[in-house]
Amino acid sequence: MWHIMKYYAHYGLRDFVILGGYKVSYIRDYFLNYRANECDFTIDLKSGGVEWAQAVGEDWRVTVVDTGSETMTGGRLRRARHLLGDETFCLTYGDGLSNVDLDKLVATHQASDAWCTLTAVVQPGRYGALHLNDDSTHVQGFREKGETDGGLINGGFFVCEPQLLDLIDGDDTVLEDQPMARLIERGKLASFPHHGFWQSMDSLRDRHVLEEHWLNGAPWKIWE
Repeated sequence: MWHIMKYYAHYGLRDFVILGGYKVSYIRDYFLNYRANECDFTIDLKSGGVEWAQAVGEDWRVTVVDTGSETMTGGRLRRARHLLGDETFCLTYGDGLSNVDLDKLVATHQASDAWCTLTAVVQPGRYGALHLNDDSTHVQGFREKGETDGGLINGGFFVCEPQLLDLIDGDDTVLEDQPMARLIERGKLASFPHHGFWQSMDSLRDRHVLEEHWLNGAPWKIWE
């Protein structure tokens, strides 16, 4: 999650809303104790006063919301509606890293009439592929793919309009199901093809792959 947030912050996106569920307490503790874990300090154990040796931190505003451990992806987003306002917002699942150009992604979305633009990435094997129109600008459906299918999949980096939230029924709504189907019906789901680096972290193997990248020049590390 920190890596994703660092990546977004590089593009000037520093106001984050984290939709917590499973182990949300760990996420809360991480950010509540961020400075304590990153900075040298002196503490007066009698008074409780703390002197920080340096001002290490991030120029971020982070809101952590407990959306419930059983809430589905669409339901989590719907629960945060009061925090999102009426502006365009970026959305990511938090389980994948990429070097997608976020400036171009946002510009592509703004140039369209879509309510949601997803990043379409190449990933062979175990994912369902996207069915795009001829010029790859809009999503027309989702389909299962075979092992040798090189089709594009949903990479989980979105730019969205608040109208998307009106298509989510409740806590049990999976974002990829009814809301995406309703966007497609209205011609409001656009795509941004990305042929660069993208890697999910869904398994121990994925973790090892990403850690190897981090040790040897991670493609997503574009910050100083």
